[in-house]
Amino acid sequence: MMKRRRFLPALALSLSLLINACGGTSPTASGDTPTAASGAEKKKVGIVLDRSENDKSFNEYSLKGAREAAQAAGLDFSYVVAASTSDIEKNIETQVNEGAGLVITVGFLMADATAAMAKKYPDVKFAIVDVAYPPGADGVDPYTKDLKNVTSLIFAEDQVAFLAGALAACVSETGKIAVVAGMEIPPVQRFVDGYSSGAKFANPNVTVLKQYIPSFEDPATGKSVGQNFISEGADVIFGAGGNTGNGGLLAAKEANKKAIGVDVDQYLTYPEVKSALITSAAKNMDVAVGVAVKDFVAGNFKPGIQLSTLENGGLGLSPFHEWDTKIDPKCKEQVKTAEAAVKADPKITGSTK
Repeated sequence: MMKRRRFLPALALSLSLLINACGGTSPTASGDTPTAASGAEKKKVGIVLDRSENDKSFNEYSLKGAREAAQAAGLDFSYVVAASTSDIEKNIETQVNEGAGLVITVGFLMADATAAMAKKYPDVKFAIVDVAYPPGADGVDPYTKDLKNVTSLIFAEDQVAFLAGALAACVSETGKIAVVAGMEIPPVQRFVDGYSSGAKFANPNVTVLKQYIPSFEDPATGKSVGQNFISEGADVIFGAGGNTGNGGLLAAKEANKKAIGVDVDQYLTYPEVKSALITSAAKNMDVAVGVAVKDFVAGNFKPGIQLSTLENGGLGLSPFHEWDTKIDPKCKEQVKTAEAAVKADPKITGSTK
């Protein structure tokens, strides 16, 4: 079963929230879209998520960015959560049939369905988070051919993970750190590679334990893996795998070890583990998705890859919060040194994904 929610223009927001609380859909208020530019052929934005809108990181912040930008522009907005991969294509089609001029899809599992729907509906704009389409067998850039209505919102996860790894290696007292990772797909691989390289950059003798888990919705396994790493001596756990990685963070918190969040500032989104979080390797998904909506509204939506990096401010470590006075100043300097190294030579992260 799929879950649906609808959010309507700014002047009807209070009514919309009240009705939505009861599971309904409120009517669009008339005359309340003065900020919506004529560049938007249809005044609706729809987003399709996979399995969860409350993952405390990736999906939640992608949804937040799309919703806030759509509402600020006075656009109708709705989202659908796919219960399974087989639902994705029909959920995208539902958004199109209900008038979405921009459809945003989130995550690697959306790649094939998004491409298929983009080809089927060339007059609709599509933005997909964390998926870049490679040239075809003919060597032609797909964004200039079949996918010229698609923009890919991509993040250099290895760059921010490099900083997280450098910090983890510096604050570790055992010389062992770990990463509880989700599915072994390019974005997650970039997190793992960057974390490992950053740790070695800060301390060549550090041991980095890592394990991929073939799901983003398995916190129980994530916690078990985290506990195993802790029993092997790891005292800093990086959770890089949605709700699965959250299990690793919880393991660290319960064992009084340090933890590093992922995708967003999880100190704010996952308060149950905030006392253990020294930082998070944050991707500004809400900003990137929000910019895509604004470009759509202004008629400036462009096909191709939009890459967020340390250099352009598209990602970075979140604040240290409660750990700000506990982290040795030399470790803070180590993070600055690592950041300068990445900006000078992005290949230092060791990621080839």
